[in-house]
Amino acid sequence: MPRTPQQDERYGVISGLGAYLMWGLLPLFWPLLKPATAFEILGHRIIWSLLFVLLLMQLTHSWPVVKATVQNRKLSLLIIFASFFVATNWGVYIWAVNDNHVVETSLGYFINPLVSVLLGMVFFGERLRTLQKVAVGIAAIAVLVLSFDYGRLPWIALVLAGSFGIYGALKKQINLPAVPGLMMETVLLLPLTIIYLTWLYRDAEAILISNPTLLILAIISGPLTALPLLLFGTATTRVPLSWLGVMQYVAPTLQFVIGVWVFNEALSGIKIIGFIIVWIALAIFSIDALRRNRLDKRKNVA
Repeated sequence: MPRTPQQDERYGVISGLGAYLMWGLLPLFWPLLKPATAFEILGHRIIWSLLFVLLLMQLTHSWPVVKATVQNRKLSLLIIFASFFVATNWGVYIWAVNDNHVVETSLGYFINPLVSVLLGMVFFGERLRTLQKVAVGIAAIAVLVLSFDYGRLPWIALVLAGSFGIYGALKKQINLPAVPGLMMETVLLLPLTIIYLTWLYRDAEAILISNPTLLILAIISGPLTALPLLLFGTATTRVPLSWLGVMQYVAPTLQFVIGVWVFNEALSGIKIIGFIIVWIALAIFSIDALRRNRLDKRKNVA
């Protein structure tokens, strides 16, 4: 029996929240793989994600999409770049979480929408609206305040926001479903991954493969990587993007809470001020997005 539009929308909301909840709770998972290094964890994440996605490829019969994409030189080149940026994002994130920088990772995903707007201006010639300019300017002030607190630029946050923003921009150009897209990206990363993990094993430095419990957890990282992407893909086709724009703050909020209350990361007065400034910028950004969405709806009705 087909779902009604209301049921379909509800399903999309549940899928979107599920994706952001999984992303938000990931900081609880990566420390379980210690004492493995971030590079070793990343290597296993790539391999097990690929194997899980290959299974999904069989179930969803997505191979024709891959064949058509590989035959397109421009799309193939974009996927190569996308694989680099997603690997950068995964690697820095795993290292940051396991090195007690969870709060700074949350900053990266809080400012990600603002970075994406800037990337749209730089790469796609998109013009910033007045409130968007205000939000970006306020966020820049927040980065300066947090730089003063850290004694350095919050480079972890900037790398995470930048790499994920560029990855998102590339995915927008590639315009592929989540399963074949992730499959091709991880296939491209596989050769270097195998070389690195083989080198670790040869030098008796491989930790995950020598411990059954850690190996099982490493295998679980595959579904934990792919499932949020699939849920997100389901949500994007069923709920308005303005709703997703609000839901996306669930993940960094959870990361922030986990960093402060679970891992007891220090939260100075200056850092609190910096985050409050970021949240003000995001409030302005969200108000602008919702207002724009209402205007677009009125135009469509007219």
